[in-house]
Amino acid sequence: MARADILVINPNSNPAVTAGLDAALSTFRLADGPSIRCTMLAEGPFGIECQKDVEQVTLPLRRLVEQDNAADAFVIACFSDPGLHVCREATRRPVFGINECGVLSALARGERFGVIAILAQSVARHQRYLRQMGLAERLAGERPLGMSVAETASDERAFLRMEAVGHELVEKDGADVIVMGCAGMARHRRPLEIALGVPVIDPTLAAVAMAIGAVQAQII
Repeated sequence: MARADILVINPNSNPAVTAGLDAALSTFRLADGPSIRCTMLAEGPFGIECQKDVEQVTLPLRRLVEQDNAADAFVIACFSDPGLHVCREATRRPVFGINECGVLSALARGERFGVIAILAQSVARHQRYLRQMGLAERLAGERPLGMSVAETASDERAFLRMEAVGHELVEKDGADVIVMGCAGMARHRRPLEIALGVPVIDPTLAAVAMAIGAVQAQII
């Protein structure tokens, strides 16, 4: 039987973010498990940081999904879940958004979750999405780093800032689980969890875990 294949799509065009995702997903690459490929959207912005960026990548993502005949499941690796529903219309194969999966995983680990955002302007967009999912009441708080997507992926100061914001979410807002609100934060998950003493959810790992479950269930 052919090995199942999962395609993880970074909708921005920053190769450092894609490389960070690829490295973080190495733990899921098992000898008898699905293949996990990472790619980026070449025509996407360098970082998805506003609603305009979200809208800009929606149709290119759909075209990518429509044209891919190899993948058994797709993961859209951006915390705004751009194009999630229009991509689901384009294929019968499962499509996972990392925001949706990250939040659902957080609900299984704690009572109230906090979100670390990249920029202040991201917070309203994320909270609007939570209201659409009917989960706003479980949000303890969301606080921004004041850093770009590129900085969270490459700047060595990012972890110290994430640690400080994470402590505020836990100690001031009452979060008992933290969701990292950007795919570019992937490399910081484990150190942040150790520093904060609460579960820290990398939403891309959460989405890929769900994708693995979905494709494995098809061969049982």
